[in-house]
Amino acid sequence: MSTGPGAASVPAPATTTPATGRTSMFSSLKVRNYRLFFAGQVVSNTGTWMQRIAQDWLVLSLTGSSAAVGITTALQFLPMLLFGLYGGVLVDRLPKRPALLFTQSAMALTGLALAALTLSGHVQVWHVYVAAFAVGLATVVDNPARQSFVSEMVGPGQLQNAVSLNSANFQSARLVGPAVAGLMITGVGTGWAFLANGLSFVAPIAGLLLMRTRELHAVDRAPRGKGQLREGLRHVAGRPELIWPIVLVGFIGTFGFNFPVWLTAFADDVFHAGAGAYSLFNTLMAVGSLIGALLAARRGTARFRVLVAAGVAFGAVEIVAALAPSYWLFALLMVPIGAFGLTVNVTANTAVQMSTDPAMRGRVMSLFMMVFMGGTPLGAPLVGWVTDTYGARFGFVAGGVVSAAAATVVGLFLARAGDLRLRLTWHRGPHLRFVPRGSEELAPAA
Repeated sequence: MSTGPGAASVPAPATTTPATGRTSMFSSLKVRNYRLFFAGQVVSNTGTWMQRIAQDWLVLSLTGSSAAVGITTALQFLPMLLFGLYGGVLVDRLPKRPALLFTQSAMALTGLALAALTLSGHVQVWHVYVAAFAVGLATVVDNPARQSFVSEMVGPGQLQNAVSLNSANFQSARLVGPAVAGLMITGVGTGWAFLANGLSFVAPIAGLLLMRTRELHAVDRAPRGKGQLREGLRHVAGRPELIWPIVLVGFIGTFGFNFPVWLTAFADDVFHAGAGAYSLFNTLMAVGSLIGALLAARRGTARFRVLVAAGVAFGAVEIVAALAPSYWLFALLMVPIGAFGLTVNVTANTAVQMSTDPAMRGRVMSLFMMVFMGGTPLGAPLVGWVTDTYGARFGFVAGGVVSAAAATVVGLFLARAGDLRLRLTWHRGPHLRFVPRGSEELAPAA
């Protein structure tokens, strides 16, 4: 695939991976270095989810405000918005494995410090704000480094599978972490969840240290020089196969993924069910996300029609959930929300990585993550204010409407850029696809 300045600006709608058809669901785990990375992330991700649940509930307990939960979320993602592109430039210059050792150690120390404050009884809400911001600073380098390091571990042929398994890994931990966090919060307090998260980073650090560096796929690092940030932005600008997936995840990340705000409000204000309900909502959403990740691992292709359809479905189900009259119906709707949201993220992630020059991958993925995660500082306080002012149901509906509308508009722009049209067919259910104007079927990309 051409990725230089002369590359065609029309997206490759059928597939953006070198593989076609389905693949083995766990094929990338045959690579030893990736197995070590995967195993370490299982433990660390579980701790991360425990801390997320404990952090949100601690802030709500200290302040009684959904807006304060939104501020905490915003502070955690604000560094990505402010410094994300510079983090990508740094990642393209640095060896990924040592960079990850540093960032993972920094996040471990942050978790341990928050645990000490909470267990000693001295924690205040500003302590949580500072800890969230510190984790966000480490994430500026950690996220693009982890994203681009995957290709160095498994190579381009296994990238789609490895990206999907990373998401499955994260969502599997999301099944365990909130459940354990709910038990800890009600049983012994939030401080122990913070301590468990700090200690969980031992696993990924050990995995990184045990890797065989000679088995990594060599990638040329960008030399230090001026204009590298602008160079990365130019690489994305004017290329629909890069810019429109990034735009879509930006809108959905900013307005559709504010679950700490909405779910705490539904658990506390709408259903009056407490921390156990908040934990259950997150766990069920993780079940759906895990299903979505495993299906993506088998899919073997990243199709734009899947991206658009999943975005529309994600927003639509959020609207339905917001209007759900009963606790259990609302809880069960977390499963399809998780599945569709994860499908959007993995499909966009894979499409962007496979369309990017490897020497630019750190910068492009930092832009991807900055837009996806960095939009939260803008969206979370606004969504928190709307939720406090007009109620949890109205806030959730608004997020769903924006997400579905953004997916529809992005689909129309992709169709226009590729001289395509949207075609709805019915074969054992509805099927939405892009097809060339005047053609009945969409040909695979070269």
